[in-house]
Amino acid sequence: MTPDDVLAELTALQAGDVPTHGGATMAYVYDSGLEGLDDLAAAAQAAFQWTNALDPTAFPSVARIENDLVGAAAALLGGGPDVVGTLTSGGTESCLLAVLSARERWRAAGAPGRRPRLVLPVTAHAAFRKAAHLFDLEVAEVPVDPVTCRADAAAVAALLDERTALVVVSAPSYPHGVLDPVGEVAALAAAAGVPCHVDACIGGWVLPFLDGVPERFDLSVPGVTSLSVDLHKYGYAPKGVSVLLTADPGLRRAHWFTTAGWPGYPVVNPTLAGTRSAGPMAAAWAVHRLLGVEGYRSLARRARAATVALAEGIGAVEGLRVVGTPAATLVALAQDGADGVDVLNLADEMTARGWLLQPQPPFGQPGGADLPATLHLTVTAATAGRVDALLADLADAARAAAALPRPVADPALVAAAATLDPAALTAVEVDALLALAGVGGGLPERMAPVHALVAALPRPLAERLLAGVLELVYRPTTVPR
Repeated sequence: MTPDDVLAELTALQAGDVPTHGGATMAYVYDSGLEGLDDLAAAAQAAFQWTNALDPTAFPSVARIENDLVGAAAALLGGGPDVVGTLTSGGTESCLLAVLSARERWRAAGAPGRRPRLVLPVTAHAAFRKAAHLFDLEVAEVPVDPVTCRADAAAVAALLDERTALVVVSAPSYPHGVLDPVGEVAALAAAAGVPCHVDACIGGWVLPFLDGVPERFDLSVPGVTSLSVDLHKYGYAPKGVSVLLTADPGLRRAHWFTTAGWPGYPVVNPTLAGTRSAGPMAAAWAVHRLLGVEGYRSLARRARAATVALAEGIGAVEGLRVVGTPAATLVALAQDGADGVDVLNLADEMTARGWLLQPQPPFGQPGGADLPATLHLTVTAATAGRVDALLADLADAARAAAALPRPVADPALVAAAATLDPAALTAVEVDALLALAGVGGGLPERMAPVHALVAALPRPLAERLLAGVLELVYRPTTVPR
């Protein structure tokens, strides 16, 4: 194939993707809407695409880029003179490393034969559950207030003991966009001698630029020992670049891996990866230099104004309500009242109108009131000029969704599935169950029935079937020779 043929084929592959620009995809992507920014980022990424961040002594430019970005994050987010940081591949890796550091420090303090505990609000990002799985911590779930969706500080206090390795709070939480009581929780953690991590992956590059944020959330808060913030979200850099800030160098060193115990080169890895592409780092650096503080302030305020207008507009749509109080640029909407609009049907109707709103199934809290099904909207600067169009389509979609039957999982299928042991299911059996659920031949056009089934099944079985769906998506193709 010629280079032009290859690029044409790549472009054709994107025909079925959701759009990455224009503000209609309200999850996964972050669009500044600024002309020229993407071109600069692409040029910077191309200039560093072959640079290996594995060894900054061979590529000192990598150390300069990382130090500049970590320094900018520390200055923005309350970092003192001892604060250090690490560039990672994304929010998940930043969260993983924060948990790994806390676990290592907990082990060093000496608790032989015991398993460390990770205290999480149920709204904490799933990355922390992944970290607990990978690093063998027990998850202790903290309920959130069913109205405000903020973490219950009293419930956190009840869980703090000698087994607690880390407490996590969100600024804001991804599911509902609300700010946890960071100061209160961090003070409780500090009094118990427990580290406290603030997950500001999605809000850390927005909240400092806004007026009227009700409370501090960053490293200036007593008791906060680490914080994560993503540059590929509201830093408007290409994926994937995130920053993990730690209050002291010892906490950062706890997530480094160092060995001279093999015949090859001495290895020091500050992240989970060895080889790291410097391309995204360079792109983030270039975008940061282009925008500066005032550029980011303008984008943050534009996105925030759009968020406020959107939340007000949703409140005027019959059958819908906003969940909690959006602290930054995330909005969650839910059915209003028993006869309100089913949001799973609404998501399908909005997809048909060219918008991607992210469905979030209902959630049963341990020790707390259940949380309703919601739709998540991530508002970016590019959405600012489309709020009226979005609200008009939302009102139209709500009327259409209200006329549809509510998605209900087949009771017989749910009852039969409840008798199954997810760990014992073979791949063939999972495929058969997915076929019964209507997704054996691929994802259906309307996803509301699938989400309803996921919500009705026991969580371990739902998770096994969700993995099965991805197994259907990732099947090797025959590559032409």
